[in-house]
Amino acid sequence: MNIEKIESIDKTKLSIEKINEYKEVGSKEIKAGKLAILTLAGGQGTRLGHSGPKGTFELIPNKSLFEILCDKLKEARKAYGNTIYWYIMTSHENNSATIDFFEANNYFNYPKDHITFFIQHEIPMKTFDGKEFLDENGKIKYGANGHGDTFIALEETGMLKDIESKGIEWLFVTPVENPLIELVDDVFVGIAKKNHLDIIGKAVEKIDPMQKSGVFCLKDNKPSVIEYTELSEELAKKQDIDGKLFLRNAHINCNLFNVNTIEKIKNKEIPYHVNKKKAKFLDESGTVINPDSPNAFKYEKYIFDYFPFVDHLGVYMVDRAEEYEPVKDSPVKAKAAYIKKYNIKMA
Repeated sequence: MNIEKIESIDKTKLSIEKINEYKEVGSKEIKAGKLAILTLAGGQGTRLGHSGPKGTFELIPNKSLFEILCDKLKEARKAYGNTIYWYIMTSHENNSATIDFFEANNYFNYPKDHITFFIQHEIPMKTFDGKEFLDENGKIKYGANGHGDTFIALEETGMLKDIESKGIEWLFVTPVENPLIELVDDVFVGIAKKNHLDIIGKAVEKIDPMQKSGVFCLKDNKPSVIEYTELSEELAKKQDIDGKLFLRNAHINCNLFNVNTIEKIKNKEIPYHVNKKKAKFLDESGTVINPDSPNAFKYEKYIFDYFPFVDHLGVYMVDRAEEYEPVKDSPVKAKAAYIKKYNIKMA
């Protein structure tokens, strides 16, 4: 297997002229209703010490992750004079609670007819010895299929046809857990449009070789991402002659897809990845066990495994401090970064 670096566009190195050129193109697309947002929100907030869907977690008092993202859409509505469609992928586990949360909060005063929920698939989890087991309700324990299930879920729920019927050409897919992300980024959209890209992903520079993030690369001359769990220590620590990491474009799972491209790649076979997870289960005596350490395998598909099937993929390097501080890494750091970026005045 041949691994090479992938070329990227660095936001900090773009000239003012180039930025304005991309901004003009991207703004035109957004104003014309060509962009929609898809939020990956199938997870629970367990690791955050929160009992509900991850998107309902309050990063600051009375401000959930869902509301933070909605604020960005409302700002975009003012800036571009267009109401952007928002698709939210939930799971069987949290769909009802998510919809109830939006209802209780009056959809954060965003047009209800522009917010659509759909559910991703599930697959049984297994014990470490390969057996299915029961959840706390006495049913086979399932886990969400991973963000790689997005396109199949879009297709099977009719959401892809819905997107196409609205004339949407670009779908920005991003997890709910990153409060810093520029959700409606005209320069980003402009780069994709101007360069006729199938996909463009945002990346931040990876400085720590053992950082838990996948990296963009060319694998056997195909655009790819290697997940951190599958990256050898030798390759992770490999350096350029300038002392920087050879593979330093960290994938932050914030990707813009051309909708026509989704149609072309949606039925491609991609692999499952296996992760160790903590999962409540019902033991033989009928007692619910909440383990302190991972006790089960969860099988997930990753959206970046579709990347090798396209010809034109772009990588856009952004500033970590400006666009990436997920709550999964540290709610405290995410809160501090959010307050700093948006100059939030705390009581």
